Amino acid sequence: MDVNQAKQEHLLALKVMRLTKPTLFTNLPVTCEDRDLPGDLFAQLMREDPSTIKGAETLMLGEMLTLPQNFGNIFLGETFSSYISVHNDSNQVVKDILVKADLQTSSQRLNLSASNSAVAELKPECCIDDVIHHEVKEIGTHILVCAVSYTSQFGEKLYFRKFFKFQVLKPLDVKTKFYNAETDEVFLEAQIQNITTSPMFMEKVSLEPSMMYNVTELNSVASGDEGESTFGKMSYLQPMDTRQYLYCLKPKPEYAEKAGVIKGVTVIGKLDIVWKTNLGERGRLQTSQLQRMAPGYGDIRLSLEVIPDTVNLEEPFDIVCKITNCSERTMDLVMEMCNMRSIHWCGVSGRQLGKLTPGASLSLLLTVFSSEQGLQVRCKLPEATF
Repeated sequence: MDVNQAKQEHLLALKVMRLTKPTLFTNLPVTCEDRDLPGDLFAQLMREDPSTIKGAETLMLGEMLTLPQNFGNIFLGETFSSYISVHNDSNQVVKDILVKADLQTSSQRLNLSASNSAVAELKPECCIDDVIHHEVKEIGTHILVCAVSYTSQFGEKLYFRKFFKFQVLKPLDVKTKFYNAETDEVFLEAQIQNITTSPMFMEKVSLEPSMMYNVTELNSVASGDEGESTFGKMSYLQPMDTRQYLYCLKPKPEYAEKAGVIKGVTVIGKLDIVWKTNLGERGRLQTSQLQRMAPGYGDIRLSLEVIPDTVNLEEPFDIVCKITNCSERTMDLVMEMCNMRSIHWCGVSGRQLGKLTPGASLSLLLTVFSSEQGLQVRCKLPEATF
């Protein structure tokens, strides 16, 4: 939609067109069996149709390209390109022509003009052309403001503007979930849904971790020398389809032993998503910094570091527990062992563990045995009192 600010007749004409790639021509094939009344008529017509593929006439996609018939949709993360042309429709020589293009969003106004210098003169039937590009980073209403100022041959300074209003839509719906492991590992599940009307080729979905974490992608399975994507070789996302991506974050070695630091970390990182649509148009989105709820460890954190997967019935086995002082004061620890119905501790209960300074850790080698067969889903760890 465009609105002229000035109602007078101007010597120059302004035209603005959006630049988009064409689409493949589609047709609706009509077929029938040979014994039906039309016989081979439909097949012959499709063979003679220049828009069909020879030898594959029943495919909807053809060999021809279709030029855009309307403005189309603009999605967040795509590059908006526009062609601006100023033509001298008069029989006069116009001087000092300045063409300016600004993009007004809900939060800012951006200058998209390649050059801010004026053109000395423009002869009749000549034109000034410019192509502007802008990576769209906001959703909602955008207004392209094109302003033209010039001087007539009689020295009169003239000016006019045109406004082109369009909406920027959201292409993807991204939802995230965090899972805190018993250790300091954090698992991130990202659900990405294509909410456009055309399929997408997902070129890259990666997690850029914060400075305290290293990340491991869990979206492939081992197959030979290289991992194979869990989504197959052709990474297409159809309209309204959803994919789930999984990542594991581990604290860097220099932060892993700092319990107080890791305890308060809520910023995990941000997702970087790159896709392509239609004939290779690329889009890119980066989420804001993803934040999780900080785990509530309390003053003392007790975790299992080493435990065997399988043990023999009524045969002692060793486990390694780690006690971390997450408080800001020194703790004097005493360990008390409490047996359960199927798990029994071997050792002395009530023994002194000594003092543990803030942020320090203590590893304990303990011996237990099981009195029942089967999978043990819960085991009560030793109680540390202070």
